[in-house]
Amino acid sequence: MRTALSILYKAAEILGAVLLAAIALLVVTQVASRLLDRMVPGADELAGYCMAASFFLMLGPSLRRGAHIRVGVLVERLHGGARRAMELLCLGFATALSAYFAWYWARMTYDSYDFGDLSQGVLPIPLWMPQALMAAGLAVLVIALLDDLLAVLRGGEASYQQAGLQSEG
Repeated sequence: MRTALSILYKAAEILGAVLLAAIALLVVTQVASRLLDRMVPGADELAGYCMAASFFLMLGPSLRRGAHIRVGVLVERLHGGARRAMELLCLGFATALSAYFAWYWARMTYDSYDFGDLSQGVLPIPLWMPQALMAAGLAVLVIALLDDLLAVLRGGEASYQQAGLQSEG
C-alpha cells in the first residue's frame, strides 16, 4: 500500500511539474512570437489553466514534504498526549474540509462536462479538462491528509513532521 501511495504522490508531483514547464514554454513561445509580430491565441488562458492545475496537483506532495506553511504556535508548545490530540484534531478537520471541497469540485467538474461548458476566452476549451486536474489534485490532498491522520492514530508521526526532522539534520 505504501508503494502505491508513493507512486500516486510522485505522479501528482511530476504532472504538476510538467504543467509548470508548459507555462514556461507558453511564455517563451508568446515572447518569441511577439518578436515576429505574431500572436499565440489563448496562450494566457492556457497558462492560467496550467498554473491552477499545477497548484492543486502539488498540494498533496507538498504536504508530504512538509512544505506547506503551517502555524504551529500552539501545537509546537504542546507535548505528549496533548500534542498528539491537537495533531489529530487538526488533521481530522483538514481531512474533512478537504474532502468536502474535493467532493464538490468533482461534482462541479461533472456538471461542466454534462452541460458542455466552454471557456469564454479566445479558445473554446471545455472547462471540465482543467477542472478535472484540479479535482484530482484535491483528491490526492485528501489521500495525503488521511494517510497522515492514520499514521498519527497508529501512534506514529505525520509525514510533514518527519520531513521537517530530515531537513533540519
